[in-house]
Amino acid sequence: MAAIDGDGMTLWVGVDVGGTFTDLVAIDADGRVESRKVLSTPQDQSEGVLDAMKALGRHNVDRFVHGTTVATNMLLERKGARVAFCVTQGFADLLYLRRQDRASLYDLTAHHPAPLAPRELTVPVPERVEPQGVTLPLTEDAANHVADQIATLKPDVVAVLLLHSYRNPRHELLLRDAIRRRVPDVEVVLSSDVFPEIREYERASTTAAEAYLRPGVGSYLKNLQYRLSARPTDRPNSIGVMTSSGGMRGVDEAARSAAALALSGPAGGVVGAAAIARRLKIDRALTIDIGGTSADVGLILDGQPLVEQGGAVADVAISMPRVLVETVSAGGGSIAWIDAAGALRAGPHSAGARPGPVAFGRGGTQPTVTDAHVALGRIASEQMSGGVALDVAAARASIAALAGTLGETEQRTATAIIATADAIMARALRRVSVERGMDPRSCTLIAFGGGGPLHACGLADQLGITRVLAPPHAGVLSALGLAITPERREAMVSVMRRLDEWPDRERAEATEVVAEQAWPRSQKAKPKTRAWYCRVRYEGQGHELDVAMPQRQPKEELGAAFEAQHGKRYGFTLDAEIEVVSMRHVAEGAGRSATFSAPGGASRRKLVGPASLALEDATLFVAQGWTAKPHESGAWMLTRGA
Repeated sequence: MAAIDGDGMTLWVGVDVGGTFTDLVAIDADGRVESRKVLSTPQDQSEGVLDAMKALGRHNVDRFVHGTTVATNMLLERKGARVAFCVTQGFADLLYLRRQDRASLYDLTAHHPAPLAPRELTVPVPERVEPQGVTLPLTEDAANHVADQIATLKPDVVAVLLLHSYRNPRHELLLRDAIRRRVPDVEVVLSSDVFPEIREYERASTTAAEAYLRPGVGSYLKNLQYRLSARPTDRPNSIGVMTSSGGMRGVDEAARSAAALALSGPAGGVVGAAAIARRLKIDRALTIDIGGTSADVGLILDGQPLVEQGGAVADVAISMPRVLVETVSAGGGSIAWIDAAGALRAGPHSAGARPGPVAFGRGGTQPTVTDAHVALGRIASEQMSGGVALDVAAARASIAALAGTLGETEQRTATAIIATADAIMARALRRVSVERGMDPRSCTLIAFGGGGPLHACGLADQLGITRVLAPPHAGVLSALGLAITPERREAMVSVMRRLDEWPDRERAEATEVVAEQAWPRSQKAKPKTRAWYCRVRYEGQGHELDVAMPQRQPKEELGAAFEAQHGKRYGFTLDAEIEVVSMRHVAEGAGRSATFSAPGGASRRKLVGPASLALEDATLFVAQGWTAKPHESGAWMLTRGA
């Protein structure tokens, strides 16, 4: 890797905040890559971001992109805004009723978390729009009365969800204007702006999440923007944030799309892994990003991250496009413990950045997954990133204490801790692949993050995968994905038409409308690429598929593409009419490419397991029966039985 020498070239910088470390990657115009790793500051993520920028030194930073967990943490900790919820009369319990599916089918004591907008802050609105049109008009007097009720509740923000507003937003707009007149300092969030698509619960939950997150996310981003812009030197020319769908948005736009940042950080890792996959001509891959607190798994198809619509974050349904990422509580800092039945467990509690694993010498006393690796001698370096010096003796002592309770040896206990964490992650990898009709055995496993290459062989063995890739810059790959990602803007419009009844003129108008909403012609910068997607299903189905729609090709080709995709995903097609639910437009600016090459002077010998190798920012463990070969890109290719 050629170091960036500060010769005046502009840098694109990506910073990813994790539970233990904050990672920075800088890429210059020639694609040269340089990275930094500092300890995270959970009390204020921006402190760690600024520490990483200080560690980079003085450079000409053109663009800064941030992957943040602020929105995710607010949902997990339930520390968002006080939200008043305006909903069509008769549907006040919508957020409580949810859907009938149950995550814990046989747990009779399981309870869902309370909605983000509580019942006591819910205001019914006397109006009704039905498929045949407006059946109960919202009068100006009624809207003003609702606004008066809102004023007495004293909310931080108001979420508005009226039935079928995705087709006719007039009532929502009327109510917004009335609330603004009555309480001008309170922001109003409309479902017709946030998510104009069918399914009232998903629209309600997404709109409530946007309202709940917007003040806190906006405050954090504006503070970060101020602190970065106030730097006396090397202040970025532009500051952006990674969205859940894998693109970058400017701070002001991101602050108004808070719910779209719920998977901001993890999405960067899959984007970075996809860039490596394309470089090595890998079409199909599973990804595993193991950090200090959690592990994130994803799926790459045809060299691109799989983007889906919908899903839950911290048990909150957010129906926005997102890079497929499933997060489990299994990271290097996951604490090993014994449950009431005497079984060994790993996680979900984590030692985090402080006190951290026992081996870090920062006050940790409970054994973690990282301590198990240290005790087994798998982490080859005594000096880790962020200035952390490993205390091997302390790590072994913590594992030995747990082994004594179990009546086992230190080695067997450490091995069992790692196997327990592997089992949790392997289940997540199966879910993202098998549930989408993908055989994990046909995929390459791309393992990154500080702990990814340590667990790669064990995970591959559990899944029957025979090829593993430890990419270059493995420990900071999420930050690399942030640094290279292009600016992306998206917009969506409702369609709800059978394909055979969708006039070409109406389809053409919709493509122009959604394109203008996503990236207006008035913008000085022009997009490099544009793409249209339709949410398509067989009439009567309860789920849709995202299908690429060429702008000027016959609509029959959209139907053929849907049936081909349906057959590939589910193994069958139906003799039924095809229905288009909505249309989405994605416009992207130019990205920046990274040059991947083997680091000079590094050991590039072939490794036969068991063996450990200290990478630049991670550790690679080659298990028994595996062979690792260096690649000219700086990656390591591992094969089973070779």
